[in-house]
Amino acid sequence: MKLTELNTVRALLAEFNAAPDKRYGQNFLISERVVENIAEECGAGVDDGILEIGPGIGVLTQKLCERYKKVVSVEIDKKMVFVLGKTMAEHNNFTLINDDILKVDLRSLIKEHFDGMKVTVCANLPYYITTPIIMFLLEAEAGLDNITVMIQKEVAERLTAKPKTEAYGAITPAVAYYADAERLFTVPAGCFYPAPKVDSAVLRLKLRKKPEYEPKNKELMFEIIKYAFLQRRKTLINALSADKNLDKSAVADAVNRCGFDEKIRGEALSILDFRRLSDELS
Repeated sequence: MKLTELNTVRALLAEFNAAPDKRYGQNFLISERVVENIAEECGAGVDDGILEIGPGIGVLTQKLCERYKKVVSVEIDKKMVFVLGKTMAEHNNFTLINDDILKVDLRSLIKEHFDGMKVTVCANLPYYITTPIIMFLLEAEAGLDNITVMIQKEVAERLTAKPKTEAYGAITPAVAYYADAERLFTVPAGCFYPAPKVDSAVLRLKLRKKPEYEPKNKELMFEIIKYAFLQRRKTLINALSADKNLDKSAVADAVNRCGFDEKIRGEALSILDFRRLSDELS
């Protein structure tokens, strides 16, 4: 059964009275080349474990099972559970968990299913919940090795943007605290069924074993990042004193001690700069 053939996909879904569900942002890959490339370039070794989120009908799942030692997929859609029972029946290194990934105890899951193994996340993420899932995976600090995900192209551009560019936003330094982000390749909308309105991109995050930019107060640093971008056209001093409700003179003093121009905006600061500023303010 070739799951990248559109007629096969339609027949399979009809067999189980299922269809791509907009609630879950389901768009199934129908490009053999793209599926092969994602599985091959996810950053895992042959003896590693793979955690997949939202396997759908199993098109990527099959390729992952062919390459890696163990694959555990978390699927929220109960209808897809029945579909996967058929498409993944021949793979004895596959485990399916019917749950919402954001409600899973990630550390416990990894310990139970991958104890002693390197673990890479490899997934085609739904557009509507991309950022919450990525931040959930990073903030869990569960010992993941890589996170390789297909996401909306625009989001991939934000996650890999450089300071002082339009795409650079609060999510960029937040992700950079945990991992090095690399955009691997673009995936046209026509590679999916149903086709989304925008193109996608495959992004790989190589997680740091230990943060390079450990601040004195991690919570404060992330709050500063958040408020620096709430009104990104404001200067950093004005943004933090208005939105974060910090004393304006104290913020100005901290900015000066960091050697920044008083008119600097949040979009000009790297994760290292945000760490320095938060350390001054802490």
